[in-house]
Amino acid sequence: MPRLRQVSRADADSSVLPLYDALFGDRDPVKEPGTATGTPGNWWTVFALIPECFAHTVAGFQFYRSRDRKLKGKLRELGQTRAGYARGSQFVFSQHCKSMRAVGFSEEQIAAIPHWQSTNLFSEIERAVLAYTDDLVLSGGRVADGTFDVLKAHLSDEEILELTYITCTYDMHATMCRALRLEYDDVPERLVEIAAPDEDLQKMDFMGAVDKSTKD
Repeated sequence: MPRLRQVSRADADSSVLPLYDALFGDRDPVKEPGTATGTPGNWWTVFALIPECFAHTVAGFQFYRSRDRKLKGKLRELGQTRAGYARGSQFVFSQHCKSMRAVGFSEEQIAAIPHWQSTNLFSEIERAVLAYTDDLVLSGGRVADGTFDVLKAHLSDEEILELTYITCTYDMHATMCRALRLEYDDVPERLVEIAAPDEDLQKMDFMGAVDKSTKD
């Protein structure tokens, strides 16, 4: 379950209901979760806690899908998908793999997103977008001049700004999904202690034992 309360249809603000209708039909999405794409749908029901936040986020979706955008959809989706993978969000990565198919990427290219650096499946500008995404998500915006030079050689300043804004937005979505355990990111913490087979070993200084063995 998500870490925050979900908003039922009966309790939802009127501004939220049109999207509830579009995604869930006449069902209460809390009592009967699930969308047509197979997701639980709790991203929407949690964001509905604050209607202004809900509206702001939906406006962000409308921004990147607008016909006024100059950045090509393929490059946009490449950044969004890699951002989801780099941030470790199963939800963002999974959803945008589907969007990558819609804009023309091959199955081989989609499968290579986790290890794009070791393939020759992407063009020069696509590789630059992937590198730029990693710099935004994993390096906190510390972008090498060489990477930015390739972007500038292929894209206008407006396109680079759109790419930066949209990719960073999806880094935020990926981070929030993990923090709040929304959708496919509703998973327990993976890094936990694995119990030793013997109670006495639970208190053992393993590296101390290693040190002692190398000195004996």
